[in-house]
Amino acid sequence: MAQRTFVIGVGMTKFEKPGARNWDYPEMGKEAGQAALDDAGISYDLVQRAFGSYVHGDSCYGNRALYELGMTGIPIVNVNNNCASGVSGLYMAREAVKFGQADCVMAVGFEKMNSGEIQMAFANRPSPLRKQIKAMWTRRGRQSTPIAAQMFANAAKEHSETYGTPAETWAKVSVKNYSHAVNNPRSQFRTARSLDEILAAPMISDPLTRMMCCPTSDGGAAAIVASERFVEQHGLWDKAVEIAGMHMVTDTPDTFDGTDKAIVGWHMNRKIAEAVYEESGLGPENVQVVELHDCFAPAEVLLYEALGLCPEGKGGDLLLSGGTTYGGQWVVNPSGGLLSKGHPLGATGLAQCAELTWQLRGEADKRQVTGATAALQHNLGLGGAGVAAVYKKVG
Repeated sequence: MAQRTFVIGVGMTKFEKPGARNWDYPEMGKEAGQAALDDAGISYDLVQRAFGSYVHGDSCYGNRALYELGMTGIPIVNVNNNCASGVSGLYMAREAVKFGQADCVMAVGFEKMNSGEIQMAFANRPSPLRKQIKAMWTRRGRQSTPIAAQMFANAAKEHSETYGTPAETWAKVSVKNYSHAVNNPRSQFRTARSLDEILAAPMISDPLTRMMCCPTSDGGAAAIVASERFVEQHGLWDKAVEIAGMHMVTDTPDTFDGTDKAIVGWHMNRKIAEAVYEESGLGPENVQVVELHDCFAPAEVLLYEALGLCPEGKGGDLLLSGGTTYGGQWVVNPSGGLLSKGHPLGATGLAQCAELTWQLRGEADKRQVTGATAALQHNLGLGGAGVAAVYKKVG
């Protein structure tokens, strides 16, 4: 029988420009993991298993990082699901608690990255995105710009071609998220940017300028998931935020249906949204705050539609109406999102969880969304896996 699951502790480092801080995975994991333990008010010896998420690194870096918190002999599983690695670890932690395998599980994620375009670690084997790249080239031809940027630039072009979405719409996503990040002390970028500044930034893949693309980042984040029994035994109801629903989907044949939006995960995103709303019993109309995977500015608009915040083709209108910032129906990416907060791959999904936990506890300081009682998370990794979660306030 499935059990209720709760986030009882979260922590994260400040996300940094690669090389800005002299640290490695053990320091990132220890800082984020200890912050989550301190937040919950428990010691590491109460954690019964753990998941360590990262993309760039050799085997067992999760062990190396978690050993900084203690060597207690618990099962540790290392997780790599591309940009969804952090939330995949969180998903596995929640599954372990949900189905009674453990009462207290930690997920920690971290990444130490290089500046610039993300490169494959091994040049002597095909890319995991080979099928997606082939589909993109078949539809739009080969380009010399970074692969992921091409994919989302093509999706932006398709949206404009199909629905008449103005190209400036993508820049306005960045304006919003840069403005949100001003109030996030853990964000990589904390300076508001004007529409003109974003449009004038160097072009990466038309129509996307550099400021419409998330940066590479160094950093870590962690979350602790516990059962109702554990929460009750340790008196943690004041910390607990319920994971009311959580679902993972990977690619299906419709990823290759001949559209640009499918290549960047449209169908996965729609499926996980439907599944998580069904499990939680809550829909988009019931949530007030959203953290979603804005790796490139068009991704956010596409996700408004895939996650059911608005009908297909209306994502740009929703953004321009102010419906996704303070004073609107939802506040989307109050943290600044990937565009401003940063995107250390293994930590991103866990940082989203941390932000939403703080929001539902009323602990988000200047970023606080007034009256938040339920929240939606979305994290995507091309190649591919998508995870969505609905959180709700306890009591």
